[in-house]
Amino acid sequence: MKNLKLLSALAILSLVLLSFTVYVQKKWEVPAKYKTMKNPSDLKDKDGAAEGKALYAKQCSSCHGKKGLGDGSKAPDLKGDLGDFSSAASQNQTDGEIFYKMTEGRDDMPSFKKKIPNEEDRWLVVNYVRTLKK
Repeated sequence: MKNLKLLSALAILSLVLLSFTVYVQKKWEVPAKYKTMKNPSDLKDKDGAAEGKALYAKQCSSCHGKKGLGDGSKAPDLKGDLGDFSSAASQNQTDGEIFYKMTEGRDDMPSFKKKIPNEEDRWLVVNYVRTLKK
């Protein structure tokens, strides 16, 4: 009887640990060349700022939300953490890291190489994401 209780407890613990690891999102590794990549876009260009905001609204807000809080209309149907672009953790990423993640995608985050084929436009979205900080 004692062994049965111990086996039951171990089985329950194993299931809890297994389910926990399924929900823990693996760290998104960004290649070193992107971490140090410089943003070529002019942050002071008003037309560029408006274009970055428009691209974000069209391509990103349905998942990430209008203010980048990860609360877009599609968010409940997606797996993983959509991030909070206003948080220090998001804002502490380099421009190159954000550019890489947007360009390459992973899991539920699609690659935007085809949706936003112009690299300059993707940099404009990075610039807009920077305006979402708290």
